[in-house]
Amino acid sequence: MRAPKADIELRLPSLIPADRAYDNSLSAQWRETLATLNISARQPQAAKILVDKSESLLKVYDGQDRLAAQFPATTGSEHDPLPIGQWAIEGIAFLPTYHYNPALFWDAAEGDGKAVLQPGPNNPVGVVWIDLDKPHYGIHGAPEPARIGRSQSYGCVHLSNWDAARLAQMTSTATKVIFQE
Repeated sequence: MRAPKADIELRLPSLIPADRAYDNSLSAQWRETLATLNISARQPQAAKILVDKSESLLKVYDGQDRLAAQFPATTGSEHDPLPIGQWAIEGIAFLPTYHYNPALFWDAAEGDGKAVLQPGPNNPVGVVWIDLDKPHYGIHGAPEPARIGRSQSYGCVHLSNWDAARLAQMTSTATKVIFQE
C-alpha cells in the first residue's frame, strides 16, 4: 500500500462519540458502559424494530417509517426458531444477571443445575436484555461478536454488545417489534 500524497487529506470517522451527555436517570455503571462502547447519547427514537430472519438483520424505523439503524443479527435456529409475529417490549435490563435454567434448553446436559452468572460483557446475554412479551425471549447482546449472523440461538435475537447497547438507547416499551421470515 502506498503512503498518501502530502496534499491529500484523510478524514476518519470520529472515534469518540460527539455526545456523551447520557440521561442522568441511567446508572453510572451503564453510562460508563455506553462510553466504553462508544455509544453516543444522541440516538434516533425507534417506533418499530423489524427482525428479518432471511437477511439476518435487525432494522430500526423511526416514527416516519424511515430506516434509522440496521444491525447484523442471529435469529434463532432450526431447533429453536425465531418466533414469527408481533411482540411488545416489556422492559430493558442494563448489565443483566443471567439465570441459567437447564429446563429451558433442549440440549442441557443431564445433571445440569440452575446457575446465576453475574453481569458483564461475557455474560451469555451480554450487556443488555430487551425483554419481550413472549416468555424467555428477548433481544440481547452477545459475548462473541464474530458469531453474530453465523451462529444459532435458542430463539432470541443476538446482537453485538455495542449494537445491543445502541438499540437499547433507541427503544422503549412503546416500540413495536416484528419478527418475520
